[in-house]
Amino acid sequence: MYDEKAPQRYKGVELILACGDLPPEYLTFLRNVFEVPLFYVAGNHDIRYVERPPAGCIDLHARFVQFKGLKIIGFEGSRWYNGGPFQYTEMQMLGTVFRLLPALWWHKRMDIVMTHAPPRFIHDAEDLCHRGFKTYRRLITRFSPRYFIHGHIHTEFKDDAQRMTLFHNTQVINSYGHVLLEIDPDRPKG
Repeated sequence: MYDEKAPQRYKGVELILACGDLPPEYLTFLRNVFEVPLFYVAGNHDIRYVERPPAGCIDLHARFVQFKGLKIIGFEGSRWYNGGPFQYTEMQMLGTVFRLLPALWWHKRMDIVMTHAPPRFIHDAEDLCHRGFKTYRRLITRFSPRYFIHGHIHTEFKDDAQRMTLFHNTQVINSYGHVLLEIDPDRPKG
């Protein structure tokens, strides 16, 4: 999508969600060429974000936002494996999610959880770096978001159905490459 003509190919895009491991210049480019808000979470390879975050984009890590009726939260990073800036132990991620519980309870409904790492045992792998967080499974089970969108697991998909897994009532989506979603904020889940 690093192309000035991308908005013509993908008409009607109102929001871009970036799930990490993307150069800051690329996110800045997407934000500018589509002229829509771009929310992102950092991935384990986004060390440059510390010095130079994507311009004009909104870091959603450990934040709750609303966009056109959609309620969205985000969590950066992967499992801790070598001490990088966007790596967390299971307990650290649990603490990060725990700090957002008042906002989650207050707003009752959650539409989108966007993360870098996947939930444990859904789209993840067994090496330490690519294991998902058990905390995310608990989050899904307790708050039942409509969508849980993650990056981190770099897999090619021939069909979008291969990147999607229904867990309880939540559609878990691996966003590697790109995915176009049409979401009606007023339509109930189901």
